[in-house]
Amino acid sequence: MDDGARAVVFDVDGVLRWGSLRRLVGRLRALGTSSPRDRRSMLAMPRVVRALSVDLGEAPVHYVTGFPALLARPITDLLRRDGYPSGTVLTTGRGPALGPAGRAARKLRAVESIADRMPGVRWVLLGDDGGTGPQVFAGFAQRRPDRVALIALRRVFDDDHPATRRLLRAAAAAEVPVVGAPNGEELLPLARAALGIGQPRRGSVGDWFLSGPERRNSATRLQPWTEGNSVRALVHGRSYYAALARSLAVAGGGDSVQFVGWRADADQLLDDGGPTVGEALSAAARRGAAVRGLLWHAHSGLVGLHLGANRVLARAVGAAGGEVLLDQRVLAFGCHHQKMVVVRYRGRRGDDVAYIGGIDLDHGSRDDADHRGDRQSVGADPVYGPNPAYHDVQLMLHGPVVGEAEETFRERWTNPAALSRLPWQVVPDWFHRTDRTASPLAPAAPAPPPDGTCAVQLLRTYPRRRPRYPYAPRGERSIALAYTKALGRAERLIYVEDQYLWSFDVARIFAAALQRSSRLHLIAVVPRRPDNENPFYTDAALLGHAEALAMVREAGGDRVQVLDVENVEGRPVYVHSKLCVVDDVWAAVGSDNFNTRSWTHDSELTAAVVDAERDDRAPTDPGGLGDGARRFARGLRLTLLREHLGVDEDDALLDAARAADAVRRSAAEVDLWHAGGCRGPRPAGRLRSHSVGADAGLPAHHRWFTAPVYRSLLDPDGRPLDMRLRRTY
Repeated sequence: MDDGARAVVFDVDGVLRWGSLRRLVGRLRALGTSSPRDRRSMLAMPRVVRALSVDLGEAPVHYVTGFPALLARPITDLLRRDGYPSGTVLTTGRGPALGPAGRAARKLRAVESIADRMPGVRWVLLGDDGGTGPQVFAGFAQRRPDRVALIALRRVFDDDHPATRRLLRAAAAAEVPVVGAPNGEELLPLARAALGIGQPRRGSVGDWFLSGPERRNSATRLQPWTEGNSVRALVHGRSYYAALARSLAVAGGGDSVQFVGWRADADQLLDDGGPTVGEALSAAARRGAAVRGLLWHAHSGLVGLHLGANRVLARAVGAAGGEVLLDQRVLAFGCHHQKMVVVRYRGRRGDDVAYIGGIDLDHGSRDDADHRGDRQSVGADPVYGPNPAYHDVQLMLHGPVVGEAEETFRERWTNPAALSRLPWQVVPDWFHRTDRTASPLAPAAPAPPPDGTCAVQLLRTYPRRRPRYPYAPRGERSIALAYTKALGRAERLIYVEDQYLWSFDVARIFAAALQRSSRLHLIAVVPRRPDNENPFYTDAALLGHAEALAMVREAGGDRVQVLDVENVEGRPVYVHSKLCVVDDVWAAVGSDNFNTRSWTHDSELTAAVVDAERDDRAPTDPGGLGDGARRFARGLRLTLLREHLGVDEDDALLDAARAADAVRRSAAEVDLWHAGGCRGPRPAGRLRSHSVGADAGLPAHHRWFTAPVYRSLLDPDGRPLDMRLRRTY
């Protein structure tokens, strides 16, 4: 190699699933943390190693560990499974077990040995400060300062820790740069800056979407993404239902209708004069369309009304010649939460359409921009009134992605496991004569031809369970991984709408982005309060919500705005949408809420979109990384902000900082109008400042009673224990 060559050494003992007893105890203690400052995570460390290797011209990577040589192959397999790039594993555990000093000495000799074999190379030393890394790196820097390009540490402790102090002193004496951060997302830009490297400016789809290996589910037949799709955002249930009714009305012989859902009400109107959901699906089946559906088999009617409603629709469609199954192949206390309808037409592939988003075919969802509610609503929380106003979004997609949507349905439909196995589910199914066996599907038609300018990636959550999902034997958490990658590129504005925004593990990813970029704004639109009349549920939900918001506010300060919505009559609007827009480039709309349950435990489905067509209005490149503003993502954000702010023009909303100021002013005006007794003309906007989470302090009964129940039942974690301990997906 030439004198400018670089290579990476990564002390991996801190990120492996197993390790020393001291390290495991530390992970267990961190698992229950409630500090909004605790952004520690191993989640993005594979990205750090992979990115630095690429940035440094495909620099070779060497993984050093204190484990013995007989574990080299298992360690290699684990690193590959976790998304780390290929490299050489250097094992140093030979002979009797040694204390920390002895392990550090052996690792130091291994690093020096490989440095001797590669004399023209300067080294980037990666690790964490929770083990022997600081001693190893300090020793190498003292002995060979000219061979160290950078020391980069994932920080478990603060600067006062003895090992950290020793490393900093040694590095300062050797004039070796040292950077540290509590997670990979914050560490990577610091490392790049210290090496004189900036964020990549390629502006390609691959910078935003997960590659096939990055999905970490080799069992699925889905492509990494498809291009040449048209994507239209249907804002509000009324728009979605009307479009769906038109698609179903022309489905007949040789066509197929496939849908998945959490809940569906047979008598829910799709339009003012009908048809209902049951009528539209049944009519398509009677005309000869192959109508197939998967709805959640709710645990019991005691939990809610889902089971009865879903069973009614299943019977209605079955009587017309279709087939709807009630699916309970989930973890304990879990559910199927995906919301999708796919309509494919024989001989008219260009008309094939998929609808994906946050809207089920159920009572209460058919609202519009006036937000006066669905007249078929059933209100749960008195704060929203008898006909709660709902705000939601669904995507209408044409093009090759429709084939991917159908494949998502087929994977679940052809799962050979029993739909449900518990006696209190099986016996009622027998009594109600509910179908429990899926009929064969006709072969899939070829994917539709290109129809637009959008690249679309379908993302899912499936838990790891037994019997295993054939299409996700270890589960799939591509939604969480995709958000991690997209937010790792965020520079100016993250716009979020979400029903919950709960959970530390989700908040850490947003907090890391805010901490990494000092110019980054977060605008989050959420409901005023959980939609449930059960006081315990509300307390638990507010606990998780407050914890998450405290963390992002701690990281972003006044760059974070959290708001809720009301209609012009001052009645709160229940925000049910689940979407995110990053720097007007990447947009995601789906069924997943921003909580641990949706990212690990239930089945979820989201479509991420990057439009190839650019918006030439200034700023033409909001993030400054060469991506440019993309028409779909920017159009979706502006459509939603215009509605919430009650404005018709985009000019003041194009720039991230100006948009944040406009939102802040509008919410302040509405808050002031309410504080003044609602006298005088109402301001145009509909956003209110959201007070939950403004104070990170929580009552003792929340910490000792509500919190454990919240984390185990309301927002459970479906990850294997090793992932939970390492805070990875």
